[in-house]
Amino acid sequence: MNTQTNTQTTPGNASKKPKILVARAIFPEALAKLEESYEVRSNQEDRIFTPEELQKELSSIVGALVAGSERIDASALANAKDLKIVANISVGYNNFDVPAISAAGVMATNTPDVLTDTTADFGFALLMGTARRITESEHWIRAGHWDKWSIVNNPLGMDLHHSTVGIIGMGRIGQGIAKRALGFGMNVIYHNRSRLSEADEKACSARYVSKEELLRTADHVVLVLPYSAESHHTIGAKEIALMKPTATLINIARGGIVDDLALAQALKEKKIFAAGLDVFEGEPKVNPELLKLSNVVLAPHIASATEKTRRAMVDLAIDNLRAALDGKRPPSLINAEVFKG
Repeated sequence: MNTQTNTQTTPGNASKKPKILVARAIFPEALAKLEESYEVRSNQEDRIFTPEELQKELSSIVGALVAGSERIDASALANAKDLKIVANISVGYNNFDVPAISAAGVMATNTPDVLTDTTADFGFALLMGTARRITESEHWIRAGHWDKWSIVNNPLGMDLHHSTVGIIGMGRIGQGIAKRALGFGMNVIYHNRSRLSEADEKACSARYVSKEELLRTADHVVLVLPYSAESHHTIGAKEIALMKPTATLINIARGGIVDDLALAQALKEKKIFAAGLDVFEGEPKVNPELLKLSNVVLAPHIASATEKTRRAMVDLAIDNLRAALDGKRPPSLINAEVFKG
């Protein structure tokens, strides 16, 4: 392991700064700012820690900035006697075993709000690219297949305007996609664990329906729900069978919400028109069956990947960490019962 410790000490004097871990590479300016206040163990080479390495790293620190690649559970926390906070650089936190973190008396935080619009932008871009076969068309041109304009023999896609979009998971990002859909004159239906308020439904011009009705009705299905044991394989072979053969499926939520193998088989058999995926089961590995298909658009989990937004996510995670180590309530605390302030 090659985790670097970045701190300045005077000869013969041990640093009195609190020790923290930055488990993934972050912007150098943010790292330098942290080093003013903390003894930082950084991972700027951006390695993924093994569970054993992560357990060892957490054993000697008071705070950690982590990402989805770090599974924080009872095993990881087994020797973390001084740890006060794990700050996720992500809005999702399915990498957190929250009950185990709370049982250890550790605060857990995430980074909501700062990535809502950027992720909704990308979700809509992925929807457009999938429906209109943009990636497939580019590959078609690069392969030298375009020799003339044609009414019927160029890649024909599906319209977005005046179609029906079905959003499963109507939190901040889902509502952001719904509002973007209104600009295309789309009919918006949604399914969620709990129905939105009348005011929120009106703001999105959205109608609540059952999951089954949504799948049968929507021309485009967009997944924006958080991952949990209950949401695992929300979309599998049975659900895909309910969809229109002309429908598209977009997943910007989390890998595991879609049964990727069942989806690949459905796409191969043209049971639905196309899919756009930003997340995958077992990522960064991608099911090889998906890689063989032309009617799926693949992206490497980049829905929040603009520089401005990623910097804002890092900044919020740092704000959470600083607050916790200063004895204050972090801005986006997940397990409020742990805070003793």
